Amino acid sequence: MNAPAFDQPALRDQIANGAKLGRYILRNVRLDSAVTTGAMDAAGYFLADVTVEHGRILATTAARGRSIESNEDSAISIDAGGRVALPTFVDCHTHLDKGHILPRTPAANGTFDGALAATRADRATNWSAGDVTRRMDFALRSAFHYGTAAMRTHIDSQPPQDDISWPAFMELKQHWRGRIDLQASCLFPIDMARDDAFLERIARHVAAASGTLGAVAYPAPDIDRLLDLMFRKAEQHGLNLDFHADETADPKADGLRRIAEAAMRSSFAGKVLVGHCCSLAMQEEADVEATLDKVAAAGVAVVSLPTCNLYLQDRRQDGTTPRWRGVTLLHEMKQRGIPVAIASDNTRDPFHSYGDLDMLDTYRLGTRVLHLDHPAGDWIGAVTTTPAGIMGLDGRGSIAEGQVADFILFEGRSLSEVLSRAESNRIVVRNGAPLATSLPAYAELDGLEGMASD
Repeated sequence: MNAPAFDQPALRDQIANGAKLGRYILRNVRLDSAVTTGAMDAAGYFLADVTVEHGRILATTAARGRSIESNEDSAISIDAGGRVALPTFVDCHTHLDKGHILPRTPAANGTFDGALAATRADRATNWSAGDVTRRMDFALRSAFHYGTAAMRTHIDSQPPQDDISWPAFMELKQHWRGRIDLQASCLFPIDMARDDAFLERIARHVAAASGTLGAVAYPAPDIDRLLDLMFRKAEQHGLNLDFHADETADPKADGLRRIAEAAMRSSFAGKVLVGHCCSLAMQEEADVEATLDKVAAAGVAVVSLPTCNLYLQDRRQDGTTPRWRGVTLLHEMKQRGIPVAIASDNTRDPFHSYGDLDMLDTYRLGTRVLHLDHPAGDWIGAVTTTPAGIMGLDGRGSIAEGQVADFILFEGRSLSEVLSRAESNRIVVRNGAPLATSLPAYAELDGLEGMASD
C-alpha cells in the first residue's frame, strides 16, 4: 500500500473532529499483535480499522482497504496509511522525586557512590514540599505529552523526608487523576526495616496512598531476616512489594535470589517486582540457572532500567572505556515465563544525567542494548501490557474492543521506522481525542532553590 504523506496536523484535526462528533473510524492502522487481537501479518502486525465511539474502542476489525473521509456508518473515516499505533505506555519504575536536580549537584561524577552522596546532600538541603511538587509535576507533564498513561514512582522515604514527599505525591496523584494513573513505592535502605516503628509508619504512609512497600535490598548481614520483615509487613497491610536489588557488577550480589526465596518462604499472595538485577549477568551459569528457577517459581517480576544502568554500571574513573552493558538477563527470564518490563528510572539527576520520561526513547534504547529484535516478537509488551499487569491496571497497555481509546499514532509503518526516529510528531490520543499539549520548558525550574539552567 502506498501510504499518503504523514500530514500530522491534518490527521490530528480529523481525529479531533471525529472525537467531537462522538464516532470515527481510523482505517488502515497497523496494530502490534502483542497488544491487540487479530490475524497478524509476517511482521507481527494486524492491519485494522479501529472504530472509536464516545472515547472508547467500539471495534477493531480487519482493514477493508484504503478509504477517504466519508460519512460511512455515520462516522468520519480517517486513513492512517498503514501507520503503527501502539497503546499508551506504562512506566513501572521511575524516581519523580529525584528528577531534574542535576543542575544543583555539580559534585556528581557518574558513579553510583557519587550519585548517592550528591542526592543525599541535595535532599537534605532542598527537598521542600514546593520543590518536590514542582519537579514531579514538570516530569509528569513531559511523560503525559509523550504518551505515558500509567506510572509508578519510588519515593525516598527516610525521615523526615517521608512527611514531606508523601503528601506531595498524594496531591499530585489527585491532580493527575484521569490523565496518568499514578502509583508510588517507598524507598529506603533495607536495614531500616530493623526498626519496626519506622517500618509500621512507612507502611501506613504507603497504604494511605494505595502504594507499594519497597526498599533497596543491598547485601546486609541479616538480609534474609530483613526481607522476611518486609514480606510480613506487606501482608499485614495488604500491600505489594517493589525492591531495588543487585545494581552492581559484583557477582556475589544475590538479592534477586534471596527475594525469590523470601517470597516462597512466606507464601506471599501479593505482587513482587524487582528492579535492576545487574549482577546476574556477571554470575556463573549454574548460579544464574538456579536463581532464575527460583524467581520463576516464586512468581516474581523483573524490570530492567537500561538508561540508568548503562550510565552508571562499569563507570571508570581512570578514563578507560566500560566493558559491559549493565543490563540484566531479560531473554533468559522471559523464556522461563518470568514477567519482564523496561522502564525509565532516573531523569536528569545524579543517577542518570539525561532523559525526559519518553518511553519510546527508553524502548528504543532497550531494543538496541538488550537485542529485543530479530525477531521483535512481543517485546513491546515490556512497556505496555506486562507493566500494566505488574501494577494491577486492568485495561492499560492494550488496544482492544471495550477499552478506553488511549493510543499513540506514529509516522512509522514498521518497528524499524518507529524506532529509527524520535517521532516527535506522534499523535497521542486519550479518550479518543488527540492531545494538544506542549513540553514544559526547562526554564520553569530555574526559580527553584539552587537551580539554574545548565
